[in-house]
Amino acid sequence: MNEIFLKIKYIIIEKLGVDEKKVIPEASFINDLGADSLDSIELIMEFEKEFDIIISDDIAEKFITVDDVNKYIKKYLYSKNLIKLKIPNL
Repeated sequence: MNEIFLKIKYIIIEKLGVDEKKVIPEASFINDLGADSLDSIELIMEFEKEFDIIISDDIAEKFITVDDVNKYIKKYLYSKNLIKLKIPNL
């Protein structure tokens, strides 16, 4: 697991009070983690604060799973040259 995913996971555990074993990439915020609309707003605000990014409402509505958030944040940070993607040596 990467550092970004681990930060996302920690935020979810803290905000939703769920067992860390439940916070896997495929976990649905609503169906698996029990988040409601207020939880979702609070999570988005925490992600924005932690990663110093802006997540529009249009984008946030598309976050169904933990991995959706992970992928978006990685792409955002990469596009701003704030992270480098590691390419394995072949």
